[in-house]
Amino acid sequence: MNTDTLAVLGLGAGVGSGIWLALSVPVTHESARLGRLRRWWAEHRPPSPGRRITLAVVVGLVACAWTGWPVAAPLGAAGAWVLPGLWGRDTAYEEALARIEAIAAWTEQLRDTMSAAAGLEQALLATAGTAPVAIRTEVATCAQRVRCNLPLTEALRSLAAELADPLGDLVVIALIGASGRTSGRLADVLSSLALSAREQAQMRARTAASRARVQTSVRIVVTTAVGMAVGLAVLDPEYVRPFASVQGQFVLLVIGAMFAVMFTWLRSIAAIPQAARLLDATAPETMKTETMKTGVPA
Repeated sequence: MNTDTLAVLGLGAGVGSGIWLALSVPVTHESARLGRLRRWWAEHRPPSPGRRITLAVVVGLVACAWTGWPVAAPLGAAGAWVLPGLWGRDTAYEEALARIEAIAAWTEQLRDTMSAAAGLEQALLATAGTAPVAIRTEVATCAQRVRCNLPLTEALRSLAAELADPLGDLVVIALIGASGRTSGRLADVLSSLALSAREQAQMRARTAASRARVQTSVRIVVTTAVGMAVGLAVLDPEYVRPFASVQGQFVLLVIGAMFAVMFTWLRSIAAIPQAARLLDATAPETMKTETMKTGVPA
């Protein structure tokens, strides 16, 4: 193993450690750019980010050590990061569907509790422990904020930011409109929202069945492309030997970038665009400050 390979291995380990530390640093008022990065990460993070980062670093280092090519490290790491999302189940979509169904069920719980002559705050506290599992943590945290005397409006806005779903925004807007005054027809509004949520969940289930064909085609294309590249490197090393030169490394980098663009495009084809949020996607900083003062995690 030559000096260049050792340098690339150290660089790969340093990059992986830097990414891990950057994503672990808490957001402060002075780190607005880091806050945007963390919001992007929250939307695009894989199901197990720690294991995915570790896998990417290990695959990059192994690819570099095996081929002796410096470019193999970033290409291998990028492949290990992206390919599981293309080959595996769309867990983010499944979680979003489960969240919609949970919001619908919780909305019905609120409606039924308020029909028993309970106020909005009492209904929120009563459903904290019985909310569907998919959103129980968020609802329980919101109820705890209310117990700690945080204004109900701010607690509900915090709940909307944590649910991060347009349907959750609709429910929170209805609850905010009813807070501080007579709820009036809030039960009817919640019934309509619950029905709308059920219909949206059914529509997404039908869409998931139709997009399965597209996902299968994406897996076939990705498997063929990656299998051909790996097969050439393993079965015919002489064929890929020219890539070891400086010019070959540059060409390999360009080819890897083209594959990355292709895989990104395929992923966008198979993805379903999400509806726009009705409330601000980020919780107000003032609300976060208040919750920290009350001792409740924001």
